[in-house]
Amino acid sequence: MTGERQLLSGDDAVALAALHAGVQLGTGYPGTPSTEILETFDQLGGRAQWSPNEKVALEVGLGVAFAGARTLVTMKHVGLNVAADPLYTAAYTDVEGGLVVVSADDPGMASSQNEQDNRHYSRAAVIPTLEPIDSQQAYDFTRLAFEISERWKIPVMLRLTTRVCHSKTVVVPRAPVAATAVPSFERKIPERVMIPAFAKPAHHRLRAKLAEIAAWNEAEGPVREDRGDSELGILTTGISAVHAREAAPSASHFTFGMTYPLPLTRIRDFAASVQRVLVVEEGDPVLVTDLRAEGIPVEGKAEMYRFGELDVARVRRIIAGETSPEPVPPKGKPPELCQGCAHREVFQALKDLDCIVAGDIGCYTLGVLPPFSAMDTCVCMGASIGVGLGLRHALPEHEARRVVSVIGDSTFVHSGLTGLAEMVYNPPPSGHLVLILDNGTTAMTGLQEHPGTGRSLDHSPTNRMDFEAIARAMGVQNVHLVETTDKTRSLKDLISDLLAKPETALVITRQPCVLAAPKIRLYDKAAAEGTPQQTCAAAGV
Repeated sequence: MTGERQLLSGDDAVALAALHAGVQLGTGYPGTPSTEILETFDQLGGRAQWSPNEKVALEVGLGVAFAGARTLVTMKHVGLNVAADPLYTAAYTDVEGGLVVVSADDPGMASSQNEQDNRHYSRAAVIPTLEPIDSQQAYDFTRLAFEISERWKIPVMLRLTTRVCHSKTVVVPRAPVAATAVPSFERKIPERVMIPAFAKPAHHRLRAKLAEIAAWNEAEGPVREDRGDSELGILTTGISAVHAREAAPSASHFTFGMTYPLPLTRIRDFAASVQRVLVVEEGDPVLVTDLRAEGIPVEGKAEMYRFGELDVARVRRIIAGETSPEPVPPKGKPPELCQGCAHREVFQALKDLDCIVAGDIGCYTLGVLPPFSAMDTCVCMGASIGVGLGLRHALPEHEARRVVSVIGDSTFVHSGLTGLAEMVYNPPPSGHLVLILDNGTTAMTGLQEHPGTGRSLDHSPTNRMDFEAIARAMGVQNVHLVETTDKTRSLKDLISDLLAKPETALVITRQPCVLAAPKIRLYDKAAAEGTPQQTCAAAGV
């Protein structure tokens, strides 16, 4: 309820703010730690949908904004790499409706393949960026981001991190907006068609917008200044501000919510008022580099603190200049494929055949660990097919025939289709084999839907992609569907047979995820009864 205290995660706070801001459509691709934003938005009554990948999600959101409506686009940090192509040029365009892009970074790689710091995108794509320190700011900054976006007709990035996304703090919501603009289309070719003749003046407009936003940030941007001891002044953003205040309560603290463009005059004044200025930031030394370039004499953290999440103890070490080795955290239980998972049979077969396995992103990536140890590469979503083809092209024939690409069903929809086109268009002399491990869900991020499941974000029925038909239509020479519950057919023998042929092949192994299967039965039953959302909600799924 509006005005009442609520205990919310950062993700839930963003979802509630989007609802209160009048967002007409939320799009994205599931990825920890951003996934719950759209799921919660849907549960609150907002309209949300999963896109095949982040690039498509942003393009859909851009279309919504061109129509004058507000839209929220969500993804994890590596997802912004996929969406970078439209992001850079979207900054040149004039968006009529508010367009907010959520980038949920994952310092420490709790569930990611790299530890990139997406603040770099702010500067490279020239996108204003807000960074909340807790759930209340996640709520407030989401609403502020829409206001900024519409005022300057520019996309705005809301950068979250794992700790903000998943930690719960108190939120006091404000009243929802009274009304938002009714969507309508007005032709504005020079502002939306980025051919060189229009893009050149658009770049100048973008830089002018940024200067105006910087002036706004200096005058009234979200800044919190707590005066304490003048010996130490700490500049922080995001979750680091919470750690720094606890680590050094007597110091002077300056926290700014808009981290690009920076409120440089206010920072300069703060720095001049203290004897020592320390920047405490998680990830790369982005702020240190920016501020030193402006002639502000700030200290940064030692290189060892660039890696992983910060916490109060680490911030205390940073303040003290401590660079001795940190305590080694106790080892946890290594993850493994679930007992009963159909992927286990696949990786056992690949191991027995001594295959060279180009792997991909998903729960099946756990096939790299014992007892299978049957994955040799894993780079990014969809890379398994391209990498596998590259290995096939380069290796001697006897080794090339051992190469197999393994990809999941959601990942295949996300980025595997173009790899399959490459296989058909430029087949290696030895052929190639791709395995789609189809478990009927996006398992690794929490059992979300995708175009291959035949269910929408809210689990209601929709059109379903047919992987077999697509592969045949694209020209794959051998296409096979294997139901892993069918014990009359040997998957190992089929793989061995296809590896011996100098032809392109796709094998789809299909069995619902053991965790998703009970829910899928409920969704199917609910769909048959004609009340999918209500029935699933009542069942607690």
